[in-house]
Amino acid sequence: MKTTIAILLAALFPALAMAAGEHGAHGAMPAHTSAPDAKMVDGQVKKVDKAAGKVTLAHGPLANLGMDMPMTMVFRVKDAAWLDQMKEGDKIRFVADNVNGAITVVRFEKAQ
Repeated sequence: MKTTIAILLAALFPALAMAAGEHGAHGAMPAHTSAPDAKMVDGQVKKVDKAAGKVTLAHGPLANLGMDMPMTMVFRVKDAAWLDQMKEGDKIRFVADNVNGAITVVRFEKAQ
């Protein structure tokens, strides 16, 4: 029944069908500069979740991931031991990359 309705809507509204097709790739990160070539970005630690292996960072644009606006996001980290070196309020510089479908901090240093 749902399939029939979707087919009817797609036939009646071509724009809807196009949007639905584009939505499938919405979560996929476009291919951009690889992490080793990416510039380090300024960030500030907002939260460290050692149990989940994640850190929340307020950061500038991540050009290598196609994110052109500053924002606050949760990231996985390449090395869980890094979370012991971070605390709320710390200013850091980092590189993030798409690692197995998860946006991950792959390099970081404390900001000077």
